Amino acid sequence: MAARIASSKPISSFLLSSKVKPFSPAYFSTNFVGESPILVRDFIRAALYDPEHGYFSQRSGSVGVLDRSIKFNQLNGRKAYMKHLDAIYKQSDISWFTPVELFKPWYAHGIAEAIMRTTNLSVPLKIYEIGGGSGTCARGVMDYIKLNAPSRVYDSMTYVSVEISSSLAQKQLETVGEVSSHSKKFRVECRDAADPSGWGLDQQPCWVIMLEVLDNLPHDLIYSKNQVSPWMEVWVEKRHDKTELSELYKTLEDPLIGSCMEILDLAKDGKPRGSMTGSIAKSFLAKVFPRPRRCWLPTGCTKLLQVLHGALPKMSLIASDFSYLPDVRIPGERAPLVASKKDGTSSDHNNYLDAKGDADIFFPTDFLLLEDIDHYCSGWLKPKDEKSLKKGKKRRTITLDTSSFMEEFGLPSKTRTKDGYNPMLDDFKNTKFYLSVPTHNTK
Repeated sequence: MAARIASSKPISSFLLSSKVKPFSPAYFSTNFVGESPILVRDFIRAALYDPEHGYFSQRSGSVGVLDRSIKFNQLNGRKAYMKHLDAIYKQSDISWFTPVELFKPWYAHGIAEAIMRTTNLSVPLKIYEIGGGSGTCARGVMDYIKLNAPSRVYDSMTYVSVEISSSLAQKQLETVGEVSSHSKKFRVECRDAADPSGWGLDQQPCWVIMLEVLDNLPHDLIYSKNQVSPWMEVWVEKRHDKTELSELYKTLEDPLIGSCMEILDLAKDGKPRGSMTGSIAKSFLAKVFPRPRRCWLPTGCTKLLQVLHGALPKMSLIASDFSYLPDVRIPGERAPLVASKKDGTSSDHNNYLDAKGDADIFFPTDFLLLEDIDHYCSGWLKPKDEKSLKKGKKRRTITLDTSSFMEEFGLPSKTRTKDGYNPMLDDFKNTKFYLSVPTHNTK
């Protein structure tokens, strides 16, 4: 979830505060792995979310809350904004501020306006938010609906936050509870959103909001020793001396990995799709210039969307995340950025196995792939299957970069400085919004 902004590198020096809970050097990443090997996604989940030693547990105060909204119209320009932001981070015992916090309430108001324009207001409005952070989005959305929607819409609405962190769940209750009328409509369910047992079945139309959630979902890794060799699952195991970790390659068997490969149209045998001439050429290159292949698969996203579509078949979805991350050193397609901070200095790692609970692991989102996963998990036929083209899609989707989204639904004039510089539009060039709504086409 740590924000790495491609177009504005100076901000990266403020993203992780040095005033964080110290990491115990006695606890190494090898403790995330038992005597038996585990899939890469399970290692990443433990490195980030282990209750005692995961990154987010080590940094329980990592998500910050601004005491007051930034008055952008009073700042002269980019230099003044950066100076103001630097001062905020230096006085705050936190790791980062999310966009919805930096640009409150305007960022959340844009999301609320998108919901208002798209939803059927003749039925009670129900919103789920996954990973609601400090509750700033929920508060902003509910504020906007109270002020701008017909009173019957606000009076009958419900807002449910699904939050895995108990400390953040409490913070959300406090933030939203500052408006007494919101409290009756808002509740927090402290659980893992990817666990289907916590959902049940809700057949009513609803909205699901996910802001900076996809980047920290566990991923799997597959490996092939050259361009035409079969793909293999990557597992993580302890070395014989048990002080270091290494990769172990196994035959493809995991069903979640299989689903992702099906969506990506990756042949399990590793042989290239296409013409026989192209296949022969690749086989020749593989023999003359063998090159190992590594591919990161968003299995955590796939599992979450499978659960959401199963539990909320009429949901509409709005998600925002990073489409690109600069300075990634980890090899492989859709590889993550692994970053830590020590003594006030940020450093990027060359190996994801270096994550010891003191490093964030976050991935770029391939929004075209996200759309395919969304259609796949909604029950539509395999995206690459030509027969599916004859059937109507169950989802209507659109991807917008953040500036386009906010210009359409938000009030960008509220985050503009005196000289015209607008950090909400200018500094988040590597973030996008994804909107997905159901259609009446169910056959």
